[in-house]
Amino acid sequence: MLKPLADRVVIKMIENEETTKSGIILAGSSKEKPQFAEVLEVGPGTEKVKMEVKKGDKVVVSKYAGTEVKYEGEDLIIVSQNDILAVVE
Repeated sequence: MLKPLADRVVIKMIENEETTKSGIILAGSSKEKPQFAEVLEVGPGTEKVKMEVKKGDKVVVSKYAGTEVKYEGEDLIIVSQNDILAVVE
């Protein structure tokens, strides 16, 4: 697994299948980028930044945040903790 450094977090976007009122299922490219993700790995933080998320958390992230990477066949994103807006409880 990727081990993020400093205040970085590895996340995987949660794909929500959307259906229009008429019953048409929208493909990933025809709708806006999802903003919900699952935290896969968390960096150690820094002296100034305490990590507030943990592995397994469901989070809301800024729409175009992070760096997309493909690792072991999975599309993952590495974001700064600052790009995480909320934890879903």
